Amino acid sequence: MGYSAALKRYDKMVYRRCGKSGIDLPLISLGLWHNFGGKTLNLESKKILFYAFDSGITHFDLANNYGPPYGSAEDNFGKIINKEFKRYRDEMIISTKAGYDMWDGPYGEWGSKKYLIASCDQSLKRMGLQYVDIFYSHRFDPNTPLEETADALELIYKSGKALYIGISSYSSKKTLEMYKILKSRNVKLFIHQPSYSLLNRWIEKDLDKTLFKLGVGCIVFSPLAQGMLSNKYLKGIPKKSRANDPKSYLDKSLITKKNLNTIKELNLIAKKRGQTLSQMAIAWVLNNKAVTTALIGARTLEQVKENIKSLDNLKFSNSELKTINQKAKDGDINIWSQSSSY
Repeated sequence: MGYSAALKRYDKMVYRRCGKSGIDLPLISLGLWHNFGGKTLNLESKKILFYAFDSGITHFDLANNYGPPYGSAEDNFGKIINKEFKRYRDEMIISTKAGYDMWDGPYGEWGSKKYLIASCDQSLKRMGLQYVDIFYSHRFDPNTPLEETADALELIYKSGKALYIGISSYSSKKTLEMYKILKSRNVKLFIHQPSYSLLNRWIEKDLDKTLFKLGVGCIVFSPLAQGMLSNKYLKGIPKKSRANDPKSYLDKSLITKKNLNTIKELNLIAKKRGQTLSQMAIAWVLNNKAVTTALIGARTLEQVKENIKSLDNLKFSNSELKTINQKAKDGDINIWSQSSSY
């Protein structure tokens, strides 16, 4: 017997309008960056996907090179979509992206029209879909005219391969430029996906204000700073952790003494709120009025359950926000900063 979604899946999830559009997104979305790759999807990952949807999480975020190996997260998600989720496809927002390295040779990354179009076609084939709901330019390409990247996004949108267009890790300046180029072609910039957390507050300089003013949605990734904002690092760096995994993007050097002290101080605030550090960290990013949804990743089902419970307490007092702002200084952990430096 196949999967059947929970009948009351929409009863508790909270949804927020994505900029000036007709789409509401769940306050928590699920990303498949880690733990969904490999030749086949493991049982825990399947449980995560089913529980997420049963809890009202309708947005699933992928990219061409998620795995490892590259493409395998889309392959595996495609199998689930076409076997277990097929009758629920119209209840889902599925996104993918292209911009980072995907295949060999000069046309396998960045922002050229050739690469983006080919990548979109490959992603649709891997997932067995006729279209994705959102297609992103995954990073700004300093060596390709922005107009060419916009050409590709326009073609993908107008050919029906994506219903909405997004960008990721673009600076405020380049976001505004892309918004204007797309608008001149009758294409709406729907959403931006930047990194944002208590330890990575770069969007507060001007990007969040730009997005709010333009009416562009914002889905923030790595709200837990790749797991640093959890109880995992309260006593240092555990042996079994992402920071000790040579294949991980979380470099051990990012977990400085200063950042560890910040994590411990923030955890004390979370305890007073009756939350775990992870729950408070998610609630905090959602407190930014420009943010539509927080994009979480998960290795275990328990992590998903814990993160969803962050929605039980989203309100912060002025005193709490003041204390958090005093403690949560930028921890210099933004490994995606190169893309947003232009």
